[in-house]
Amino acid sequence: MQCEICGAEIRGGSFKVNIDGSELTVCGRCSQYGTAAGKRSPVSKKIAPVSRRPASATGSSRPKRKASGMIVDELVDEYGHAIKEARERKKWSHDQLASKIKEKATLIKKIEREEIVPEDDVRQKIEKALDIKLTERTGDNDWSGERLNRGTTLGDIVTIKRK
Repeated sequence: MQCEICGAEIRGGSFKVNIDGSELTVCGRCSQYGTAAGKRSPVSKKIAPVSRRPASATGSSRPKRKASGMIVDELVDEYGHAIKEARERKKWSHDQLASKIKEKATLIKKIEREEIVPEDDVRQKIEKALDIKLTERTGDNDWSGERLNRGTTLGDIVTIKRK
């Protein structure tokens, strides 16, 4: 049997350890790199991953498609820039726009920086106050088969998590 870390032949007893969530069979020297597989340590709430609807974690501010064949309203690219330009055209500050739509100025700032995606009710209030359109209709006719003929790449499958 070989150590799954260093590849050396395991003489004597092997150790099962957890390293980054994977259970490996390792030699005595490499057992220091993980925790014993039988032991479970509680994870604090600060370290535990929190599932959120990522706006920028996936690299796209657009919501996922619901189903094939549906026509969906999606948020336009660079929605923050569009909001900022419309607000500046009306010569409004963040505070003035916030008071007109009854939201906080910090929310407006975060939306303009595209740190968060506005919820539908907030988006509608912004659209009405600034006389702009932040959504566009999309459907199956927007997708062409040319992209699929190039083959599947690793980027099409993998979701990259950054620490």
